[in-house]
Amino acid sequence: MLRMKRVYEEAEKADHYRILVDRIWPRGLSKEKANLDEWEKEIAPSTELRKAFNHDPEKFDQFKKDYLAELKENHNSDEFVETIRKQLKKGNVTLVYAAKDVEHNQVVVLLEFLASKGIDKAEKKNVKKIEPL
Repeated sequence: MLRMKRVYEEAEKADHYRILVDRIWPRGLSKEKANLDEWEKEIAPSTELRKAFNHDPEKFDQFKKDYLAELKENHNSDEFVETIRKQLKKGNVTLVYAAKDVEHNQVVVLLEFLASKGIDKAEKKNVKKIEPL
């Protein structure tokens, strides 16, 4: 199962493979406490896009459009998708992020992108159902 979770929440055994998908390290969190298997900062939104969005829910639709376009052009996307596929064969994959808003963040968009690649068995903790592209 593909899951999403705030990095500040306690890591659980059910998380299995944990991937941080933020470009910058979460404030006030040690590497030990984060309990990560990978940090995929290159798959995160560009600094330019992240600053333009600024976690403003009113800007989310434009952010989503722009981030999906970035993901399609990102040379790291194919490798990231393959990593997810490979790890899902072994167990859960949990995409972790630092944003406070669980409905308007890059992981919501990233899960939609993964669904468009055929990876759509997602459990979105505290997030409404997102339909694939």
